[in-house]
Amino acid sequence: MKVAGLGFRHDATLASLREALHAAGGSTGLAAVATLRDKADAPVLRLLADELGLPIRGFTAERLDGIKTATQSELVSARFGTGSIAEAAAIAAAGRGARLIASRCVSRDRMATAAIAEGDGE
Repeated sequence: MKVAGLGFRHDATLASLREALHAAGGSTGLAAVATLRDKADAPVLRLLADELGLPIRGFTAERLDGIKTATQSELVSARFGTGSIAEAAAIAAAGRGARLIASRCVSRDRMATAAIAEGDGE
């Protein structure tokens, strides 16, 4: 199961999310998109998920905090209680044995990040 994890600012645009996802490898073969539970209902994420025909998986910061990721952000850690959103959400949603196949990529406007993980889906 291949999943894209997404992190984004409140005023990110659909173009920002698309660009970050494209930089991480694109949407081909994705089974879902994942993010923080608090961001899972954001209209911009819903637009992207609807466009791609994918479900959204939301996780608490506490659930993401213990996941080992390739990158960590002090800013994200201070604000959300986890050092990674995109990478950790992708790994959490991909299931057992998940591994990153694309580390965090950032949109040019710095409003969105994306990472892709693959796992067994359980």
